[in-house]
Amino acid sequence: MKIGILGCAGRMGRMLVAQVLATEGAELAGGSEAPGSEFAGQDITQLAGHEPAGLVVGDDTRALFEASDAVIDFTVPAATAIHAVLAEDTATALIVGTTGLDAAQQDAINEAATKAPVVQAANFSVGVNLMLSLTEQVAATLADDYDIEIVEMHHRHKVDAPSGTALALGDAAALGRGVDLGAKSQRVRDGHTGPRQAGDIGFATLRGGDVAGDHTVIFAGDGERVELTHKAANRSVFASGAVRAALWTEGRASGLYSMRDVLST
Repeated sequence: MKIGILGCAGRMGRMLVAQVLATEGAELAGGSEAPGSEFAGQDITQLAGHEPAGLVVGDDTRALFEASDAVIDFTVPAATAIHAVLAEDTATALIVGTTGLDAAQQDAINEAATKAPVVQAANFSVGVNLMLSLTEQVAATLADDYDIEIVEMHHRHKVDAPSGTALALGDAAALGRGVDLGAKSQRVRDGHTGPRQAGDIGFATLRGGDVAGDHTVIFAGDGERVELTHKAANRSVFASGAVRAALWTEGRASGLYSMRDVLST
């Protein structure tokens, strides 16, 4: 399968390129960066730490979609919305790892899924997706007197908070409890806040260093705590999952899929 990488010169993009090169059945179709990028014209595989392969960083994203069977996007929300339109126009499978999307940007992805297979996930790690299932299960099992708090930490460069993974864990906990996360989410505590509201799902966000992604869901009851934790040592786990998802789309009908769909078949 021919796989294209959007944002191929970034930290995640280079890891995705390396993962494609290392994966049986995957072939690097090319990669792109925004017009005017300092990396334009440079060899893509060399940027990823491999021998030059004759594929250079371009800025024609439509051409990349047309040359690819699947395209992986871990860029930024505004760009991802544009890429979704290209996926729809070319009926090319799209793997979306971008987080922090607004409603209109999500609508563009949903529309693309009417014409092409789209796999969208807040986190492509196999371990995190297992944690999502466990969070839903534990939330459904423990009574409401167990308070739910979600703590996440990422590197200093991450721009959205809480992380997409933390919000996905919140959704899983809310689903287990049979409540709406929007109505129960508590994201800010500062000053004299008063006692914790029963049933709230709290979020705490930490930023610093080069942390790839740490997430903990705490179920705090009287006299005991249950904690589910996942720590990513580096981004390779995300790249591996994304390439796995790209290969999974081969022969799939158009539609919006999750990483859980990928792992369940």
